[in-house]
Amino acid sequence: QVQLVESGGGLVQAGGSLRLSCAASGRTFSSYDMGWFRQAPGKEREFVAAIGLIGGSLYYADSVKGRFTISRDNARNTVYLQMNSLQPEDTAVYYCAAKKYGPLTTAPLYDYWGQGTQVTVSS
Repeated sequence: QVQLVESGGGLVQAGGSLRLSCAASGRTFSSYDMGWFRQAPGKEREFVAAIGLIGGSLYYADSVKGRFTISRDNARNTVYLQMNSLQPEDTAVYYCAAKKYGPLTTAPLYDYWGQGTQVTVSS
């Protein structure tokens, strides 16, 4: 069992930046692929970014390429999402997730999820 806790969400103005963190329990963090997803009210949960076991594979949704950066620190059991040039369309609850096998961009394939952290971007 893996427990994930997100933090770093908040309210920012358009064009601002925010850094999300996801802390994982246990000492096997490096065995998992990690991903970030987001969900706005009334909409489906969508893929944002993912990173492979040791950071060698990176994936981003087209909507965030060039603005968001995912990284991981296996020694700290933590994955990060640096979000720059934020826009109102980025407003959502952001979720951290972990998985061992399969594609990295499909939400139902992830085994463990955090409770989410709210990101609100004002116009």
